[in-house]
Amino acid sequence: MLPTRTARAFAFTSIAGLALTGCTTNSKDSKGNGKLTVSSTSSECKVSASEAPSGTLSFSVKNDGDKVTEFYLLGSDRLRIVGEVENIAPGLTRELVVKAAPGTYYTACKPGMVGKGIQSKFTVTDSGADLTPTGADKALVDEADKQYQAYVKDQATQLSAQTTTFVNLYKSGKDAEARALYAKARLHWERVEPVAESFGDLDPKMDLREADLEKGQEWTGWHRIEKDLWPPKSGYTEMSKTERNKIADQLLSDTKTFETRTKTTTFTADKIANGAKSLMDEVATGKVTGEEEIWSHTDLYDFQGNVDGARIAWENLRPLLKKKDAKLDTSIATKFAALQKLLDKHRVSGSGDDAVFKSYDKLSKAEVKELSDAVNALSEPLSKLTATVTS
Repeated sequence: MLPTRTARAFAFTSIAGLALTGCTTNSKDSKGNGKLTVSSTSSECKVSASEAPSGTLSFSVKNDGDKVTEFYLLGSDRLRIVGEVENIAPGLTRELVVKAAPGTYYTACKPGMVGKGIQSKFTVTDSGADLTPTGADKALVDEADKQYQAYVKDQATQLSAQTTTFVNLYKSGKDAEARALYAKARLHWERVEPVAESFGDLDPKMDLREADLEKGQEWTGWHRIEKDLWPPKSGYTEMSKTERNKIADQLLSDTKTFETRTKTTTFTADKIANGAKSLMDEVATGKVTGEEEIWSHTDLYDFQGNVDGARIAWENLRPLLKKKDAKLDTSIATKFAALQKLLDKHRVSGSGDDAVFKSYDKLSKAEVKELSDAVNALSEPLSKLTATVTS
């Protein structure tokens, strides 16, 4: 199983069926103060408390098992992702920082990033604290929210327009033209992917890879069409016109739904910052391995889209970050520039939405490692962004 899409299958298509077995708290009175620890093993997801007061919650997640794991804080419907940390290797600890209002939530670990996972109920009590920033910080957060909302809506609108053209080409059998548009249309999706994930139901329908399908799950979306446009040399039966129409119409319908939902989506500093971190996790666990676009090898376009989205999220928060930790801001800026410089080495022509990248299977092992090292270098300071801007 592949980590990134497997995580989504867990969060969005299987989470309603997660077992409570193995979910325990690790404190005598089961109450927290906003700073919690999580121990993830192959059989348990030990959270140091089953409740905490509303406000900033900090989960220090340690992988005490022998398989890579993930941790989620989910909404009461067990679909909405409030926050997540992915790709936690054995022995490592990663932090998840979120702002949570009073209510019912669920904590969830997914050891091995396969199967049903382990989850338990988590209660956020009313501390009486005002969760909204005040004074100068409030103005900076409000402006970041306004700017990021505009960005997400714009990308969703462009995605909708490009997808409309793409599916019409595909349904008409104009495969060469559809292949030429595939990666450029998806660029808009990759830039705002965490927003789609937060809705719960759309991401697995639109972006699930074949390797991450669960038994009996219907495969729809971009990658189903990708395989049909770049079919394997043997063992594959191309879709009929009726099947093409069904898959294409479903993708367009889901895209329109996504566009509509983004029009009423609002953000907070922690959501924007966690979105930036999530996008770099996407790169580290999917794009840089070359397994995201296994048929088309257009991974560098997705790579660029994730980097674009993370950079915009950070830039929207920069005024607040500079005020709180100018040194961290400089570090993030330096690492973004270095990563973009490496990506530009593999750009054949054009720039921005018109950029043309090499086929990912043409990169050498050394070039892939170079990109991976740059992603890891950026991820380290970026992982501190949420805690800093919400402090």
